[in-house]
Amino acid sequence: MAGKLLTQRLVADEEGIARAVGLLRGGGIVALPTETVYGLAARADSANAVARIFAAKGRPSFNPLIVHLAGLAEAERYAELPSVARALAAAHWPGPLTLVLPRRPGVALAPAISAGLPTIALRSPAHPIMRAVLKALGLPLAAPSANASGSVSPTSAAHVLSTLDGRIDAVLDAGPCSGGLESTIVAVRSDGRTEQLRPGPIEVGAINDLAATIEAPGQLARHYAPGKPVRLFAVAREAGEFLIGFGMVGGDVTLSASGDLSEAAARLYDCLHRGAAAPQPRIAVAPVPDQGLGRAINDRLRRAATHEGR
Repeated sequence: MAGKLLTQRLVADEEGIARAVGLLRGGGIVALPTETVYGLAARADSANAVARIFAAKGRPSFNPLIVHLAGLAEAERYAELPSVARALAAAHWPGPLTLVLPRRPGVALAPAISAGLPTIALRSPAHPIMRAVLKALGLPLAAPSANASGSVSPTSAAHVLSTLDGRIDAVLDAGPCSGGLESTIVAVRSDGRTEQLRPGPIEVGAINDLAATIEAPGQLARHYAPGKPVRLFAVAREAGEFLIGFGMVGGDVTLSASGDLSEAAARLYDCLHRGAAAPQPRIAVAPVPDQGLGRAINDRLRRAATHEGR
């Protein structure tokens, strides 16, 4: 598919939003900004449109997609919501929390979204441009991260185009994403039990350990890969390394010179993109405290540092 499409770069104004909505309504795939990362969106009720997402990303069919919608009322149409799920949605929607819920039978959504599972992943995004698109379209959107499968997630339109130019119809450019880390994913079972499937910006209290089953995006051991070996917990640069600093550890770039975890989360993927584009053959990353938002940052870094065969 590479090179067969002319990918439009749309300005995130009224005209650009209208153009993006028109493309989506017609079955196109468009990269849209969220408060976390850019998502590659298609109407969730179209099997053909959803299939285009998988093809453009080179995404394995067993990896389910997150459905983005306006809020709790829309979620009721597609999933069964135990009381704990309602409480989580009320507390954190719109925002960077994805709920994996029992899928209602017979809902008019593309089967590939759930990858053969009896569950569905739902999120109500907070980004005003994404919400404007959802309102104008009047349909839920399937939207995994807008990058080639397994590569570094995109927090800018330029990041999107670095792996998907010529593979998608358009990117709606609203500038850098404010959060920079994908949503927290929590599965809520029919009996009210909860399992964290992916750490992220929101901590939802006492929940079970990370689940092992691939039930949501971002669970693959090798993910967010910059295409080079990555060494973690580096306090100094070794020969041939591009160093990503944090706090007192300087580098070619830094996640946060002041040691601020929110800033580090927002800059993480941009720093990895810079490392991928640098002439050095390897990347090193300074230690990040494994607490609060640092848990989610380290989760992404560990997956970025995982290589085939290890």
